[in-house]
Amino acid sequence: MTQAQELFGARSWLFAPGDSEKKMEKAAASAADVALFDLEDAVAEAEKPRARALVRAFLERADPAARSRLWVRINPLQGPHALTDLAAVMPGKPGGVMVPKTRGGHDLVVLDHYLSALEAANGIEPGSTRVFPLVTETAEGMLNTGSYIGAPRLVAMTWGAEDLADELGASENKNADGSYGFTYELARSLCLVGAAAARVAAIDTIQGDFRDLDGLRRRATQCRRAGFRGMLAIHPAQVEVINEAFMPSAQEIAQAQEIVDLFAANLGLGTIGYKGAMLDRPYLARAQQLLKLAGRA
Repeated sequence: MTQAQELFGARSWLFAPGDSEKKMEKAAASAADVALFDLEDAVAEAEKPRARALVRAFLERADPAARSRLWVRINPLQGPHALTDLAAVMPGKPGGVMVPKTRGGHDLVVLDHYLSALEAANGIEPGSTRVFPLVTETAEGMLNTGSYIGAPRLVAMTWGAEDLADELGASENKNADGSYGFTYELARSLCLVGAAAARVAAIDTIQGDFRDLDGLRRRATQCRRAGFRGMLAIHPAQVEVINEAFMPSAQEIAQAQEIVDLFAANLGLGTIGYKGAMLDRPYLARAQQLLKLAGRA
């Protein structure tokens, strides 16, 4: 099976704070492929017990057919809240768990043990709860983005710049023009390469300015062309832009189909001429992947 066939198909992952029933309702009702109910950064320490109860209640009353797109971001495994978070929300049968500040693939082994026990306790199909780690929020995690190969339950990987800046003692993570500094672009690249090595989808991090939809569209399109398969969102207005940007354009689809057809008509050739250029088999593979991404294969 190829990587393109195995990639988890969610493009937009919309956060909603777990202590706000209204915002969770909006996220669930949006066009986001995944609604992420947050128990970590979006919830103050004193509000975490109430947020757990709200998230569980929301999951339990949700249509069972819709739960596969209702995920929960728990607190870091190395902190005091993660296991309590899981024990509270797993009876609601979430579609998956986002785990922040992971330090390497070994963290997912620990998480798998927790989830296996809680699935058994709650009548959930063993191994069905999927996992989505934030892999660059710690310095250790940055150095271990290649360690997720074969990690249990893993379907996608994403990166973050804010917690990494805190860990590094940086006062800023962006350049004067608003672009990320070198270390944070490195984090983005390491996430992309690590996800490719693990044969799962790479998901780009948030854009904080939710009003700049044109900038979001440009960035999301660029990231998709670089190999990312989706993006985190912090506001419902970002979802449609992300969904559209992470689908190839009609022009890209047409060109990819031309390349696939040309190779099919010349089965004995390893290299073909196309619009003044010579294309070899990697070009064919990329064209085939693009068509699969577009749902055309």
